Amino acid sequence: MHQSDHAQAMVDRFRELVEASGDSLSDSHYDELKLIIEAGLDAALLGTMEKIATRLDGMAHGIRQQAEFFD
Repeated sequence: MHQSDHAQAMVDRFRELVEASGDSLSDSHYDELKLIIEAGLDAALLGTMEKIATRLDGMAHGIRQQAEFFD
């Protein structure tokens, strides 16, 4: 599921909870909530990608060092 779709699903579920309690919010508030959720998902994804890139860089460095022994 794409981040936007996932964020929309979360907003839709929150809307259900709000409306089930007898309350309501404007569509603009739900739109803003979706943007906040998307930003959080983006930040989490970028953090994970950076950790993976760091690990890959370390692995590449280790491979280069080991390759020197085979020349």
